[in-house]
Amino acid sequence: MQIYIDSWNAGFGALLSQADRTGTPALIERWHHDLAQPVPHRWWVAERMGSIAGFVGIGPSRDPVDARLGELDTIAVDPSHWRTGIGKELMSVALRYLIVDGYDEAIVWTVEGYERGIAFYEAMGWSRDGGVRDEGRQIRFRRDLSTS
Repeated sequence: MQIYIDSWNAGFGALLSQADRTGTPALIERWHHDLAQPVPHRWWVAERMGSIAGFVGIGPSRDPVDARLGELDTIAVDPSHWRTGIGKELMSVALRYLIVDGYDEAIVWTVEGYERGIAFYEAMGWSRDGGVRDEGRQIRFRRDLSTS
């Protein structure tokens, strides 16, 4: 949970209100719920020198538009490990298992204006698809998995 909060605050901090930058009870409850979900939800962690450096989670889209639509639920890397390749490793695992799980496409949501994250998703083959939520604060990216 702490890696998520640290990564969230370092990445999105200037873009969000103070209430959205901390480990609120609602956020903690969401994590307890999400981590307790059975397959088809999957989670992986990246470890460096005995410590968790990041994690990624996938599953079916939480926006039930299409049964073949997967979602990169979360990818978070401890800020002290940014630009070390951990994010790419986690993304590669997530994409591989989205394909193994039979998804044709996947989506991921991020905060509008989060240029570091947007650049990362684009470098990893994701494209904006025009989807927005949370009054436009979040934007959606999509990736075709059939060509991966």
